[in-house]
Amino acid sequence: MSELVPDGVPTFAVVGKVNMGKSSVLATLLEVDDEAVIRISSTPGETTSCQVLPVEFDGREMIRFIDTPGFARPLAAMRAIQQLHEAAGGSGSPGLKAVEAFCEEYGGTGEFEDEVRLLEPLVAGAGLLYIVDASKPLRDTFVAEMEILRWTGRQRMALLNEKEKDPEFRDDWKNRLGSYFNLVRTFNAHEARFEERRRLLKSLLEIDEDHRETIEETIRFLDDEWRQRREESAEVVLGFLEDAVGYRLEKRVEERDLELPHRREKLGQELNKRYYEEIAKKEEKAVEKILDIYRHHLAKIEVTATDFTGLDLEEAETWQKWGLSRGQLALAGGVTGGTGGLAVDAATGFLSHGLGALVGAVGGAAAAFWKGNELPDLALDLQKGMKLAQGEGTAMRLGPPKNENFPWILLDAVLGHYQAIISRAHGKREELVLDHDKMNAGVVQKLSGDDRRTLQKWFLSCQKGRPDRAMEREVFAIMSRILSSLEDD
Repeated sequence: MSELVPDGVPTFAVVGKVNMGKSSVLATLLEVDDEAVIRISSTPGETTSCQVLPVEFDGREMIRFIDTPGFARPLAAMRAIQQLHEAAGGSGSPGLKAVEAFCEEYGGTGEFEDEVRLLEPLVAGAGLLYIVDASKPLRDTFVAEMEILRWTGRQRMALLNEKEKDPEFRDDWKNRLGSYFNLVRTFNAHEARFEERRRLLKSLLEIDEDHRETIEETIRFLDDEWRQRREESAEVVLGFLEDAVGYRLEKRVEERDLELPHRREKLGQELNKRYYEEIAKKEEKAVEKILDIYRHHLAKIEVTATDFTGLDLEEAETWQKWGLSRGQLALAGGVTGGTGGLAVDAATGFLSHGLGALVGAVGGAAAAFWKGNELPDLALDLQKGMKLAQGEGTAMRLGPPKNENFPWILLDAVLGHYQAIISRAHGKREELVLDHDKMNAGVVQKLSGDDRRTLQKWFLSCQKGRPDRAMEREVFAIMSRILSSLEDD
């Protein structure tokens, strides 16, 4: 075995022309979105030498892929191999010895440089993964490539990278590939999710029986890692919800700012804006953690306070898309008890003079449902005519919003981001922008009644600032199930 093909490590040379999706397939399969590692480009010559791309777990190399340069002159190379085969007295079709002779003859000469480099790992014993784009027409040059690869005698799998639905030349490719390769599979490098990646790795068992145990062990490691990521993400989501649902904004307020209506209104607007900005920052940090868990580095997060305060809860469309429906919310709240609007508590935390009381003039979700004529608003509305205690100022605590749908909207939002992240193939190089307008919502409406009631009870404990630790295991199990279900949507 050569250094390119180490003993005991199943190794596969990846061959394909520029624009056939070779780099995209490798990036998605290995979860690499770093241009410094795998560059995805339509420019010929981007891959000029063999690049080793290992699959590792706990520092152990389990499977090795070798990214090779594409064929530059396949027709001329095919004729050169045939000539070497005939010069050596061979008859019939050339075989591995003729390919070896070709590498020896032209290695280091600068002629057929790309062909020599891509054939070297095959000569050394690597298996083959040949990648083609089914939307491209089947030309003589591709037939020459397949013929040369067949002459190596190595186990070979062809991969149809279907970049678009029902590619024009799929049938032509399938018919021809079946004559040259042991196995033909389809794979969309721009859309493939975990299960497709797993299925592709499993296909390697059909072309490399000698390393079956190692490949099967790799798949087990892959499954364990994916489950661990899901569980880590569940912890992140629950940590965000606990922090956001129970969050209180503290602000020192001078009493002269509360004496005049216009000052009170301005203060209310400022506090309201700051509160939701902080909630948005918390979600952004949670999403950043999930992006890191799933190895995405090219994503741009768009989470602003507007994403929460801009939801019009007087529109039926909002209730259909975000959080729970009014009926679901009423049923879930029937177990835990309803709560009122956006709470603003006044305390003497900073200055020990007196006590003021501000109460948001909004109703709870359940109450609004039963009234049947208006739905709750998340904005803070400072009441006029308040009686304020005497003193130099008051330490105000704003939050948490006791609108019963607010935690569900937060959960819907972060689940939408999660689904976008796990659906993102690493082979895509365009920037992923995560914002609420572009994501699916309504996930929480699909939960079972039991799960909704359990989460509602836990949300209520978080709103009170005393998360129920006895419920943590049950809530974690629910969240893990929710994240698992999103993998199949």
